[in-house]
Amino acid sequence: MKKEAIQSFATRITQASRSELVVIMYEMILAKIDEAERSYMDNDLKTYDHELKGAQRYVSELMSALDYSYKISYDLLSLYLYTNKHIITAIVKQNPQTLQIAKEIINKLLTGFEGVSKADNSGPMMRNTQRLYAGLTYGKGSLNETFIDPNNKNRGFIA
Repeated sequence: MKKEAIQSFATRITQASRSELVVIMYEMILAKIDEAERSYMDNDLKTYDHELKGAQRYVSELMSALDYSYKISYDLLSLYLYTNKHIITAIVKQNPQTLQIAKEIINKLLTGFEGVSKADNSGPMMRNTQRLYAGLTYGKGSLNETFIDPNNKNRGFIA
């Protein structure tokens, strides 16, 4: 995954609710699989392997976060195991054919959890995080992105 994508995911995670975290994890899995497919097309099997193992770690994280006091957790576990199987097959065979099935499953779960996250008003999971305000300014020949923390008391003049 590219540095910009990682930074974007990290920023979103700090502001995400429980259900938004699941949505972000699904998006990260899809980004890793897409990057692996691009690497395969470029004959970069080392990156292909690395990206798929990253996707596999995210799927494993989703499995470990399930709350088995709910019946739906067992259904989700089955889907995660099935997805993981296709990722493993793509790693072992060094062929991305089975990744299409994994992507379809994750995309369907993503769609469902996006709906859930819209109804979730529990607020961010992470407390005491930096609030970000972003803006663009013009530099000499470029655009500069700035982040301002409104809680930082060391900014500006102190009267």
